[in-house]
Amino acid sequence: MGEELRWHTQEHTLILHGELDRDTLLTLWKKRQLLLVGIRFLDVSNLRRVDSAGVALMLHFCYYQQQQRNATLAITGVTDRLRTLIVLYKLQEILPYITVVAHESSSKLPCS
Repeated sequence: MGEELRWHTQEHTLILHGELDRDTLLTLWKKRQLLLVGIRFLDVSNLRRVDSAGVALMLHFCYYQQQQRNATLAITGVTDRLRTLIVLYKLQEILPYITVVAHESSSKLPCS
């Protein structure tokens, strides 16, 4: 098992640290309803690893916010590796994310 998953909130952002994979996401999943109250951004810039289960969790969080709270959740701090997974699974049109761009403004893909 890899590094433990940790998180904290800051204003309207849920910030994840560690690894987000099938072995670490269960506790976050169980606390999702309470954790997502008032959250507009999911910061994944401090994650060292994300697998397909982690991507599925992010997709569910976006869907949950949209359906249950009529709010948009944007994924921030997306690395090249994570962006590759998002594109590989053809989720770029439904999973809104902001990439990590050094010394430039970030770009956001719209949520459809």
